[in-house]
Amino acid sequence: MTRNKIIKLFRKFHKWPGIVITLFVILFSISGIFMNHRGLISSIDINRSWLPADYSYQNWNKGAVKSVLQLSPDSALVYGNIGIWLSTDQFKTFQDWNAGFPKGIDNRKISKILKTPEGKLLAGTYFGLYEFSATTRQWQKILLPGSEERITDLILKGNEFLVQTRSLILKSGDMKTFETLVLPAPEGYDGRASLFKTLWLLHSGELWGSVGKLVVDLFGLAILLISLTGLMHFIFPVWLKRRKAKQKDNSSYVAARNFNLKWHNRLGWIFIPFLIFVTITGMFLRPPLLIAIANSVVSPIPGTVLSSPNPWYDKLRRVLYDEQQHIFLFSTYDGIFFTDENLKEPMRRLPGEPPVSVMGCNVLEKKGESTYLVGSFNGLFLWNPLTGQVFDYLKGSPYEAPPIMGPPVSKDMIDGWFADQSGNEFYFDYNHGVLPIRNTIPFEEMSTEVIQKSPISLWNLSLEVHTGRIFEPILGMFYILYVPLAGICILIVLISGFFIWWMGYRKTKKKT
Repeated sequence: MTRNKIIKLFRKFHKWPGIVITLFVILFSISGIFMNHRGLISSIDINRSWLPADYSYQNWNKGAVKSVLQLSPDSALVYGNIGIWLSTDQFKTFQDWNAGFPKGIDNRKISKILKTPEGKLLAGTYFGLYEFSATTRQWQKILLPGSEERITDLILKGNEFLVQTRSLILKSGDMKTFETLVLPAPEGYDGRASLFKTLWLLHSGELWGSVGKLVVDLFGLAILLISLTGLMHFIFPVWLKRRKAKQKDNSSYVAARNFNLKWHNRLGWIFIPFLIFVTITGMFLRPPLLIAIANSVVSPIPGTVLSSPNPWYDKLRRVLYDEQQHIFLFSTYDGIFFTDENLKEPMRRLPGEPPVSVMGCNVLEKKGESTYLVGSFNGLFLWNPLTGQVFDYLKGSPYEAPPIMGPPVSKDMIDGWFADQSGNEFYFDYNHGVLPIRNTIPFEEMSTEVIQKSPISLWNLSLEVHTGRIFEPILGMFYILYVPLAGICILIVLISGFFIWWMGYRKTKKKT
């Protein structure tokens, strides 16, 4: 095959897949940049009526509510992604209890509400810890040490109040001064990190902190400009042909076309290795490629956040204190561990733990002596670490692990759990909403006027776009293949474009 035929073949691979993928690349780049700056865009909301019908709240689904805190026999707080709402009539009507939180639904996402023995109410959010003021009837932010604001859990141990972030434990007796605790390393800790987590942070740039995220933002802007200039290069010949047919002067259009092509090529060859890198790392963050790396670990890259001296950096999800056993249980990214009540002894992993989704544990509750309820997007399980028994709590039968590794989520995507004053239990499924567990007591329907109209944050919408979930109403379960297939298409366009420049424009420029 001659050189010209090779270039012609590469042009076909570059042009047509490029035209098809351009819109999706634009969506990838813009949504990725938004996701890298959650705090900056947390006040921006999007009306759910603008989105597909699947994004409307139905029966308290989509993480709308994660749990319920009973304040008194006739009043309760429901909380979750819709914020905090008070009901005084068995969940028939609701009063807005979000006064004091900053603007934006993202600032009202509640991970846990805790009531102290003195009657104080505390709320852990994605952006800090808040206390409810009975005087002003508003939530007031509590200043915490350090820069990490995302609260994953709140518990009481005697007179001590413990705040868990994604990496640390903050202990206080008066909620004014806090002691920062780094949990002890687990037994046999070798410092290695999850390959999935490594690729996740590489893809976003967070592996090198804020500077790394800005660098990846630059890559996002680069591929956005490359896509737009590539689209313009496809459109220019159409314009020129029409103007020529009308015998109009095309000199300015030719100059614009040449300028457009010059920067398309220049941005392409400068950024192509980085764009290939970002594309490949992104492809491994979604099934089916995710399954291949889910259990792999690697040595952390020196000088990055994963080489932190804190062995639990960004790993803590839920915490429970067992008063009978005098131990703390921690559900972490690496599994469920326990340590002594003083948080001094090395963390030890509990044997025979139930499956927990890579997205993290959403339910960790004590159900009896040495028996715990564990829920995640992999289901809801009753677990006794001493006997090693694991029961599927929804089926009421012993859990049997599948012979081969399946999808990273199950059909029961557990987002929360609670029991009412009569002991009736309910769980919150991400897709199906609130459902009873072995009882016939219905949970009241959502308030159409208030709750169902809660917006979606720009950050969450960006996540839906970036992962392709927004296309699920169109593609069904095949949306799972959106990211890897789009990644393959992008790689074809990038690599073929590089060879067109290398074999064609670059050689021509040298000869000229």
